[in-house]
Amino acid sequence: MKYLRNVVTLRHDEEKCTNCGMCVIVCPHRVFAESGGKVKITERDLCMECGACARNCPFGAIEVKKGVGCAAAILKGLLTGSEPTCS
Repeated sequence: MKYLRNVVTLRHDEEKCTNCGMCVIVCPHRVFAESGGKVKITERDLCMECGACARNCPFGAIEVKKGVGCAAAILKGLLTGSEPTCS
């Protein structure tokens, strides 16, 4: 499920990344993938900004402002019973 295009706060610093693969394991939407021994963001727009990747990156190679954008809208919708909106 894609949210809004090009609005995700997700950043991946390839210089800090050791390609441990934790982000690939913990990401619920498969935003990251390993290819040729390197971890890359493959589908940035699938990110729901939950923050799991950043919390589990032992090298600080990932930044994301969790709880903003569509993730916050979906949670607010679930908690209040309203229709989630990413606007």
